[in-house]
Amino acid sequence: MSQHSADPAPTPFSEAAVATVVKRRDWWRDAVIYQVYPRSFADSNGDGMGDLEGIRTRLPYLRDLGVDAVWLSPFYASPQADAGYDVADYRAVDPMFGNLLDADALIRDARELGLRIIVDLVPNHSSDQHEWFKRAVAEGPGSPLRDRYHFRPGKGDDGELPPNDWESIFGGPAWTRITEPDGTPGEWYLHLFAPEQPDFNWEHPAVGDEFRSILRFWLDMGVDGFRIDVAHGLVKAEGLPDLGSHGQLKLLGNDVMPFFDQDGVHAIYRQWRTILDEYAGNENGPEGPSSEGRGRETGGRIFVAEAWTPTIERTANYVRPDELHQAFNFQYLSTEWDAGELRAVIDRTLEAMRPVGAPATWVLSNHDVTRHATRFANPPGLGTQIRTAGDRELGLRRARAATLLMLALPGSAYVYQGEELGLPDVVDLADEVRQDPAYFRGAGQDGFRDGCRVPIPWTREGSSYGFGAGGSLLPQPEGWGELSVESQTGVPGSTLELYRSAIAVRREQPDLGAGDCVEWLKAPEGVLAFRRGEFVCVANTGTGSVTIPAYGRLLLASGEIAETDGEAKLPADTTVWWTAN
Repeated sequence: MSQHSADPAPTPFSEAAVATVVKRRDWWRDAVIYQVYPRSFADSNGDGMGDLEGIRTRLPYLRDLGVDAVWLSPFYASPQADAGYDVADYRAVDPMFGNLLDADALIRDARELGLRIIVDLVPNHSSDQHEWFKRAVAEGPGSPLRDRYHFRPGKGDDGELPPNDWESIFGGPAWTRITEPDGTPGEWYLHLFAPEQPDFNWEHPAVGDEFRSILRFWLDMGVDGFRIDVAHGLVKAEGLPDLGSHGQLKLLGNDVMPFFDQDGVHAIYRQWRTILDEYAGNENGPEGPSSEGRGRETGGRIFVAEAWTPTIERTANYVRPDELHQAFNFQYLSTEWDAGELRAVIDRTLEAMRPVGAPATWVLSNHDVTRHATRFANPPGLGTQIRTAGDRELGLRRARAATLLMLALPGSAYVYQGEELGLPDVVDLADEVRQDPAYFRGAGQDGFRDGCRVPIPWTREGSSYGFGAGGSLLPQPEGWGELSVESQTGVPGSTLELYRSAIAVRREQPDLGAGDCVEWLKAPEGVLAFRRGEFVCVANTGTGSVTIPAYGRLLLASGEIAETDGEAKLPADTTVWWTAN
């Protein structure tokens, strides 16, 4: 005996078109991409706020973790009404994060280390401090700049009612009335998020022209791609029709809404794709030198869609061969730790992506949801924003097992900063320290996103556990240092070393990474088992141990397993990898 630790389908493209895309060994098809939330990753100047220089100093850590690319949440000039997702200037770095020279140095250092940089792009809305919006308000009714947003007269005798019944994702009406330059109540403007985030009118040609210019600006800076925020929201239904119901947030993800997932968005992305393809395979634009990228073949620059759609099939529309490259798989992120549910969403994902030749993506956590170590610590059915800590030990065990399952699936995987440390959500932040704008608005998102945005710990001790010399923007819990990079580095069985090993094995095993199918194996109730060539993954989501065949040479396990006489005893909430070679 030995112990081991460790709905409507998208329109298919022709087979020839799909084959042309698939035959290229593009890096993004099997990439592991690490999300950095800049304000809470690393602080270089001791002001309590993470910054670009802090990220730059930690790039060797990300290289050693083994990831292929780093996705940076917004660092643009912004009043920070929504943590930088309210952009005032798309071509400038907010001073709290540094400047354009810092961005340039970060991109260059990443390239030297074999890492690619993906930046956030926020095209659905700007800040109300964007020059266009400020001038639109200041110039009064009839200003042509108002056509670049959704300004409308109100309803009612005196225009005192919003133009339609749409609700903000952050709660309350999706419309705010302005005061005109002469001091009188005036028109209303649309904001699907906070009032400080007015929505662009993508029917106006100047908006498209501006964003095509913004794309080229950052591509010329050397970025390797863009994560598109609210990619499903740019186009609104003609006439901005009433939805006819309240509690609209409960409908999101269940149906196509007049302000989300409109078919018109796809024409925008086809235009964008032609720009990106001009830069494919080059570091500094169409005439720049080709990238080497850690000895792997280059596939150029990429787009990643944040597209909340009713079905995986509709998500696939965003990643047809002439549009975007990847789309986040939110259906997978919101799936419970249950074998039957997981198998169903895996099958549906692979089936939906296959006709369009796009890779599946898999993600367990991000900056908008409760960390999966805490979600899995709680009973099922509570959603993706949870206010209770739950059973910490159970949550970590399941999180480790879920990670190995995710990294074994065909396609690309996303890792949110700190999940490699097994960080839980911080669920007991005091009201006075919270920063999530949704927390302060009624009837919107729960507003508990601050819990996954607490700065990560780098060292065992210090005022902010190595985050920076001047404390941290959100208070870190006592004992945070025991989960730090310093505490886990080189420790056998630690979550950090599990991630490092898993990403390394994934890179080394020829049957892992890119692909579009799995071969399901017979398994006991509550157990997922699948084969990919010579590789086998088995995940036990049940409540008790199971005995299964030992499928070959053990590569890695999320917890302790026992092997004897060709069989393995697999505890609850444990995943194991084998290979036949």
